Amino acid sequence: MKKKVILAFSGGLDTSYCAKYLSETLGYDVYAVTVNTGGFSKEEEKELERKALNLGVKEYRCVDAQEDYYNSCVKYLIFGNVLKNNTYPLSVSAERTIQAQEIAKYAIEIQADAIAHGSTGAGNDQVRFDLIFQVMCPNIEIITPIRDMALSREEEIEFLKEHGYKMEFQKAQYSVNKGLWGTSVGGKETLTSRNYLPEEAFPSQIKVTQPSELEIEFKKGEVVGVNGESFEHSVYAIQKIEELASAYGIGRDIHVGDTIVGIKGRVGFEAAAASVIIKAHHLLEKHTLSKYQQMMKSQLSDWYGNWLHEALFLDPVMRNIESFLTDSQKTVSGKVFVTLYPYRFILNGIESDHDLMSDKFGSYGEANRAWTGEDVKGYTKIVSNSLNIYHQINQNIN
Repeated sequence: MKKKVILAFSGGLDTSYCAKYLSETLGYDVYAVTVNTGGFSKEEEKELERKALNLGVKEYRCVDAQEDYYNSCVKYLIFGNVLKNNTYPLSVSAERTIQAQEIAKYAIEIQADAIAHGSTGAGNDQVRFDLIFQVMCPNIEIITPIRDMALSREEEIEFLKEHGYKMEFQKAQYSVNKGLWGTSVGGKETLTSRNYLPEEAFPSQIKVTQPSELEIEFKKGEVVGVNGESFEHSVYAIQKIEELASAYGIGRDIHVGDTIVGIKGRVGFEAAAASVIIKAHHLLEKHTLSKYQQMMKSQLSDWYGNWLHEALFLDPVMRNIESFLTDSQKTVSGKVFVTLYPYRFILNGIESDHDLMSDKFGSYGEANRAWTGEDVKGYTKIVSNSLNIYHQINQNIN
């Protein structure tokens, strides 16, 4: 019997090459798997299956992991208001970990001899895939033809032609990876430190120019309603916000960061839903969480985003941070009111039963009902005591 190999299949040139190379050169039975984390429609899934079967794979499977992706990862990115380097909502980098886990589960299920992916040796994804596979199925061989043989695009196309696979692999001017939490965009401009992506590089073009109002309802930190409509799962609420906000070209930017393999990199992205939801959620938290809850959340959220980016999603400390983040959301319920404009949005305000900005206790800069001026005099005297001692003893120090 032939050995079994699971191929992480996207339908692009690299994974198309892998499908042919694994089956015809290495002699494996190839089981191609696409993990949908929000990047494919039903029609696109059917096209991927057609491509895979035409390439001679033994079996093709598309795993719908959108809800699992949200439940295990995206909701914590919302709870934590996670923006890598204060910019990037980890749109695609978060997906790779979930996709790798689904592929590893399938490999274990069918008792595969090997797992293959089409990553090159230059980016983060190779680390994310390899690390998950090594943890979840350490006895299964990992095969990476593109990386191991340092193949050029031309070499891959020539090999496919020689093996009877006829398809036009026209090099797109921009590489686009779409998912539930955003879309990455790479091109010649992102290979420089100077240039911004042109309008046509972004897949969601502006369709609406007149401002519109958006109402987002949160329940314990999760999006449950949009403009009065309730959703059975937050995935569908996110998709609705994406539909509305992307029509304005909202959520575009370029992220500059340090790759796992130690080089600086730039990637463009558009993440309309993620951008609006994170800022709306953060505003609601400002009203409903204590000062020190927000302070601790900010620190742990930075760690969570960094470890997720660095492929350390399976470290148990991530589950510890998720427990903290979940517990912090007990009072983060209410509505946030947003106005959408071309390329931007405004957070107008919130309504919540847990709003700590209550006039029962006073109005900032206007009046107070919970303390007196004498209370403040006594408080400031005690708080300043240690500072007074320090400065009086050290008054001669420059």
